[in-house]
Amino acid sequence: MTQILPTTKTDLFLPFIVLAIWGATLANLTCLQQTDLKSLIAYSSVSHMGLVIAAIMIQTQWSLSGAMALMIAHGFTSSALFCLANTTYERTKTRIMALTRGFHNILPMLTTWWLLTNLMNIATPPSMNFTGELLIASSLFNWCPTTIILFGLSMLITASYSLHMFLSTQMGSPTMNTMTHQSHTREHLLLTLHLIPLMLISLKPELVI
Repeated sequence: MTQILPTTKTDLFLPFIVLAIWGATLANLTCLQQTDLKSLIAYSSVSHMGLVIAAIMIQTQWSLSGAMALMIAHGFTSSALFCLANTTYERTKTRIMALTRGFHNILPMLTTWWLLTNLMNIATPPSMNFTGELLIASSLFNWCPTTIILFGLSMLITASYSLHMFLSTQMGSPTMNTMTHQSHTREHLLLTLHLIPLMLISLKPELVI
């Protein structure tokens, strides 16, 4: 993994690294305020890319490997979340999370997909998301121990809004009395093509980093 930015003292990038991590934290806080499902997923991507920017600016072997791993992992995860959001929208005709409750009783298989994707979004081991964030966290701590405070806060908020998203869309009693058609094979195939490659890469990360 070669350097991307010009070779110079990374101390010069301190304001930008702190800004990137702070931006990731603010994006995560914005996620907690969202009622629109797709907006929440979009802001989640913003927060993850803040970590990627910070890692790229540090320019160490671990940070660049972590940035690459997180970009690839989040590409699969975020796309899968948007697919799941669309399956919910097709059935409810709304993206408001408070109106999409109770799917765990109606569509248990899709609830399973929601659970797996959210677990990967919060970087639970042994997913590639976990590998990327662990490498980035180690790089940030080695470069400046203080940055781990913002990083830890960002990860805590990520877990909070991911759990909030899962509980808001799947748990509880249905709030809409509309007829809900069962899940289609194409939906399961689409989600399989997102998560199976991510799982395989997680088992053999040297393929991409």
